[in-house]
Amino acid sequence: MSANFPAWLDRLAAVSLAVAALCAVAIVIDEVLHPQKMWVMNLVWPLTALFGSFLWLAAYWVWGRAPPRRGATARRPTRAVAVFKASSHCGAGCTVGDLAAEWLAFGVPGTAVLFGWHSLFIDKTFAVWVLDFLLAFILGIGFQYFTIKPMRNLSVGEGLVAALKADAVSITSWQVGMYGLMAMVQYGWYRREFGGIASVASPEFWWAMQLAMLAGFAASYPVNWLLIHHGWKEEM
Repeated sequence: MSANFPAWLDRLAAVSLAVAALCAVAIVIDEVLHPQKMWVMNLVWPLTALFGSFLWLAAYWVWGRAPPRRGATARRPTRAVAVFKASSHCGAGCTVGDLAAEWLAFGVPGTAVLFGWHSLFIDKTFAVWVLDFLLAFILGIGFQYFTIKPMRNLSVGEGLVAALKADAVSITSWQVGMYGLMAMVQYGWYRREFGGIASVASPEFWWAMQLAMLAGFAASYPVNWLLIHHGWKEEM
């Protein structure tokens, strides 16, 4: 059953999404003028701004934007900043995977059937989450591969192994945190208060996804700290 959302929530969700989109566009424009040293980070920063909004725009401006002045010595980031960047890097792949999975299942409902709708799950949402996880995992590992392979000068096979070692647990923790908050919003709030869950085609769905992604970031942060501490993941 579709939810009957109040006008104030429609406006709140729409404004939140619009602000995040503008933050992402601002980062892209600045990156054209100040490209990242590591090309994949040109994707990471605007993608994470889609959920992190002005908080990630501020983080980009302070920690990610311009290289040091010519002749200056590059400052090593603090561990907290390095973990922030590593978690954001993980989240970029998850963002693309979740966007692709949700819209694919919405546009082609039969896709959800392939991942367990009607057979394993009564609710389509949970089948789509399986697809979400698979795409987020594949893309997240891909993002990590194109980071860790050149940094360590690895072969293709070594790069894939290193990427899996660096991000498999991190991506999983992110998705678990994301699913947890998404479930609380959709089933604990929307369905109880407004009579149903939000459709993918509604601003309320993507606003909930913004919040869920922040929960994913929080869940993955301590995992990434441990991965960097033990040398399984590179500082950025």
